[in-house]
Amino acid sequence: MRGGVAAWVVRIACERLVPIVKSMGSPTGRPCVGPRLLAPRAPLSPARPHCSVHARQCITAREEKHMGQRPNELTPDAGPWHRWGYELRQFREARGLAQQVLARKALIDRSHIARFERAERPVPRSAAVRLDEALDAAGALARGWDRAELEARRNRAASVSKVEGFVHGATPRGHGAIPPEPLALGPFEQAGLGEGDTDLVVVPARINGRILFVPVPRRVVLASGLAGLASAALPVRAAAADELADMGSPLEHFSQLRRVMIQTDNLIGPRHLLPALQQHLVSLASRRRAARGTDAIRLLALETRYEELAGWFAHDIGDDRAADGYTAKALDASHITGDAALTAYILGRKAQLAVDTGYAADALGLAAAARRTAPSGSRLEVIAVLHEAHAHAVLGEGDEAQRAYDAAFMLLDRADADSVWGSWLDTAYIDTARARSLATLGDYDQAAIGFDNAIAGLPAVYRRDRGVYLARAARAHSGAGNVTLAARIGVQAVGIAAETGSARIYNQLDRLDVALAPAAGEDGVDEFRAALDRIVLHPA
Repeated sequence: MRGGVAAWVVRIACERLVPIVKSMGSPTGRPCVGPRLLAPRAPLSPARPHCSVHARQCITAREEKHMGQRPNELTPDAGPWHRWGYELRQFREARGLAQQVLARKALIDRSHIARFERAERPVPRSAAVRLDEALDAAGALARGWDRAELEARRNRAASVSKVEGFVHGATPRGHGAIPPEPLALGPFEQAGLGEGDTDLVVVPARINGRILFVPVPRRVVLASGLAGLASAALPVRAAAADELADMGSPLEHFSQLRRVMIQTDNLIGPRHLLPALQQHLVSLASRRRAARGTDAIRLLALETRYEELAGWFAHDIGDDRAADGYTAKALDASHITGDAALTAYILGRKAQLAVDTGYAADALGLAAAARRTAPSGSRLEVIAVLHEAHAHAVLGEGDEAQRAYDAAFMLLDRADADSVWGSWLDTAYIDTARARSLATLGDYDQAAIGFDNAIAGLPAVYRRDRGVYLARAARAHSGAGNVTLAARIGVQAVGIAAETGSARIYNQLDRLDVALAPAAGEDGVDEFRAALDRIVLHPA
């Protein structure tokens, strides 16, 4: 089962890198009914076509039909995504590959490639990169995707094509918008799947040499031996009426629960906490709907904080789609409450999500909005400027990033000391944030010093943060040429990644793995890479 089912599922899942874990993907936090997945059947004899009994369709015959059809004419002048689809077809035909052959090479369903070429389906950037690699396009398709995305934003080419309610060119990754609907499974993907596979969980898997977060049936994760990764996104049970009635002070009750979850998050990681938070969020929303007047507003403000925290947890387990959904809903609710400080904080979180998911230019605008909204003299201003600084670094704007960090130090000096927002902010935190930006800008020596100092001063209770700092420090030491030290630190980070399931640690370890690959055989490198392989899923 581990070799067959897991391999099959991951090949399908990696094509949709925007996670579709249904129980976390709903912006309301309520469980959704996912697409039905059926279990793979045993291979049939090559002498007969591969048919699905359930669908009563013959896949081989269908493939031959597609292969014999005259390709639809494309219209590259119709818009940026039509032009990108035209370039995809040009590369494919130049390599002499049928859509089905390319689909197998890139681990993408054939029907998706056809619709990519006709600009009838949103193209995840990760899919563009895999297609570029499969076609040996030397980065041309990836760069073309970036140009199309930029042009689509500029000219608002949102009417190019609508697919399941998601518009090509709409605000990406759900920054302030409804997240895209999950991609439906085609007939080829559905052939022979079992009834229980609608229960998906986002987990790290090694795909084409990289570690990516993909949606996989929970049973496959459990069978793989990585049971700790299967704990997130358990079905959420609605609160019973008697449970609501027996509660004393709901505001104090849910506030205390939130404080406990925040404190526990750094010790055991969000993968174990998100299911509990979802349960409490359902109960809190039921209470809020039954309340009126001031009580309803106060409960809504607390529910907003729960949504934001759920977004943080989802982000830290690698489910960026769910994180976008939760955070967007929190932002909407914060406007209803009229709490400017809460709105500023959530705008800052959206800036962080934007830069972490590859939209640094969007992060600059969100950080600026957060600073405008934050009360003057508050620590929320500092938080906004820190997000702005790192966005500049990701964009390669080192001078602007340095000026922003200088501004953050000045703002912190005169910020409110007893603010409930950003009480954890101090000069050491800003130094660590700047170390991350220095590494992004390629100044690995200074970044390594910054992370080493941060690790030395970090309290033991910040277990997950220690893993993040260790992984970033290892990457910095690797960039500075200290391969053996990088590998040794990386092994420590692997242990914490396994404990907490933090995607922030996994993402840094993936980059470290790539950086250390040329040094295979050197002291500690093989040990690190073997340790990392043991905590991720692998397709066969």
